[in-house]
Amino acid sequence: MVRLGGSRYALPMHAVAEVGRPPSLTRVPGLPSWLAGVANWRGRVLAVLDLRPLLAAPAGPLDRLGRLVVLNRAGVPVGLLTEGVEGTHLLDEEQVEPALTHLPDTAADLLAGHTTDADGPCGVLDIDAVFRLADALPRARRAG
Repeated sequence: MVRLGGSRYALPMHAVAEVGRPPSLTRVPGLPSWLAGVANWRGRVLAVLDLRPLLAAPAGPLDRLGRLVVLNRAGVPVGLLTEGVEGTHLLDEEQVEPALTHLPDTAADLLAGHTTDADGPCGVLDIDAVFRLADALPRARRAG
């Protein structure tokens, strides 16, 4: 579970490569606000996302609890800025309900659904949708 904009979100463990402190970022002009910048992560250039603008969540500076969650899909890494990591929890897929209908389209597109546990509501991020965000980038800016 991670915190974004004061809300909780679940990520599939198979997509999480590692968790660390947020690195120094270099902002790239002309890119959307959800692309926080790029960072040198273990000697490689890593694109770092801040999904809070897409989730219609307040995006302020990260405090000491902020973490970078490095996601990996098919050998492609991407960093996700979070306000904190709350550990791991088992989610029963049968208890995941469809995404709420009143969400803005940008938020609904990123969610596979939502669930509620003893700690309250939790959105379930769709990792494929997160990686598809690259399709929204201007063609000349897209790597590969």
